[in-house]
Amino acid sequence: MHDDVYSRLARVLDTLPNGFPQTKSGVEIRLLEKIFTPQQADLFCKLRLTFETTGQISERTGLPAEGLEEMLAAMAELGQIFMIQLGDTRFFRMLPWAFGIYEFQLGRMDREFAELSEAFHPVYSRQFASQKPQLMQTLAIEEAIPAYQEALPYEKVSAIIDANQSFRVSECICKKERGLLGHPCDKPVEVCLAIAPLPGVFDNSSSGRVISKEEAYEVLKVAEEAGLVHLTMNVQVGQIYICNCCRCCCGVLRSIGELGIPASLVINSHYYAEIDGDRCTGCGLCAHGRCQVDAICEEKGSYRIVPEECIGCGLCIGTCPANAIHLIHRAPDRVAPPPFTEDDWFAERGRLRGVDFSEFK
Repeated sequence: MHDDVYSRLARVLDTLPNGFPQTKSGVEIRLLEKIFTPQQADLFCKLRLTFETTGQISERTGLPAEGLEEMLAAMAELGQIFMIQLGDTRFFRMLPWAFGIYEFQLGRMDREFAELSEAFHPVYSRQFASQKPQLMQTLAIEEAIPAYQEALPYEKVSAIIDANQSFRVSECICKKERGLLGHPCDKPVEVCLAIAPLPGVFDNSSSGRVISKEEAYEVLKVAEEAGLVHLTMNVQVGQIYICNCCRCCCGVLRSIGELGIPASLVINSHYYAEIDGDRCTGCGLCAHGRCQVDAICEEKGSYRIVPEECIGCGLCIGTCPANAIHLIHRAPDRVAPPPFTEDDWFAERGRLRGVDFSEFK
């Protein structure tokens, strides 16, 4: 019976637009067994991607109301589902595997979890990068954006930060996973930002540290100096996180470097960088010290950026001693505007994957 409930949970997660592919080894089932009890797995399958109160869930599913809110709140604390509280009322919704359940397992990540996740990574990533819209978009370092180029709000990290009032910084779960597997990262680890438009959202959070807006900007500055890529949700409004990612740990960037999945399938980038060959001194700092996706190649003593492989982060620009690199906004026919909201993202992703997730809307 337990096997059945975990298989059912896996099918539900794979029905969601984000996906959760079946593997030959069954490692995805072992991951779910690690995270959920059978009772929790069964309740998860009865939830939706839209927020509901406990009363609404009870009325819709026929589940008894007594004890239901306590169980849902406990699942939210364990990172299995998402909860927000407005006044005295709590709202709950299911989470996809990523971005979602996986990222909220920071406090439960141990060696066994890391090994299971690492085994699942290539199978999950190949499915996940097979369809657009991409999960994440690049936020270029703003100092690298040309003064004459007016960036749209969803392209600017400052616009996203300034639109929010609550901030929390946490350790990167990808870095924690790789460290447990004997591959510690030499870059800053506490660099994952959670953001929310209302004040006090993270005050009772058991993970991470609540920080101010000014401290959030400082986290971004440290990340830029360390050569970490700013990534956020590929939507125009409603971003809830800003990740600061490296090639050695980030599952998204590893999909490009290790699995060879084209960058344009993995990340929505609004810019690409270009090197002025006449000014380039051939020092190689951009290629070997800053680029996280191997988009820069050497040619006859100087360097060239391959636009199709560049994710437009701007990390290569500020450290170029010859000021030979600049960002160029992609032409309208070369970049797709992000879906407007997360719901729009779900709808488009589900359509392109050919999955009917109407039961969970």
